Amino acid sequence: MQSLSLEIADKLLTAACTHARSAYAKPVCVAVCDAFGFLIVFRRMDGAPVRSIQLAQQKAYTCTRMGTSTVAFLERLRADDVPIGFFCDPLLTALPGGALLADAHGRVLGAIGVSGLAPADDQALAEQVAARLLGLAG
Repeated sequence: MQSLSLEIADKLLTAACTHARSAYAKPVCVAVCDAFGFLIVFRRMDGAPVRSIQLAQQKAYTCTRMGTSTVAFLERLRADDVPIGFFCDPLLTALPGGALLADAHGRVLGAIGVSGLAPADDQALAEQVAARLLGLAG
């Protein structure tokens, strides 16, 4: 797989919303972006918090720009005692809930951002859906 298609991105988004509904019984916002951080698909489930609209997109964007999950980015900021403003990018966020989408060779194809649950649950959901990518691509 050379890039993340609209079809695959939409399947990942649908899987995230379905899992949020069944496992957490809460609505979320989900964003899937390409390897450059540009939005491919976005969904706000009925009743998802308004603040989660932008946060889901920023989480996906941050993953691609920083080359890691948002939780790993948060850990880096804490370990290095660096403020997020150091990166001069107002779209970056260190809130958990973003995961990279990579192919079988580890090549980054994009990222998924989830917002609307507790931070640890946002991250868990994003990682669960990211792990599905290889099954969809095969």
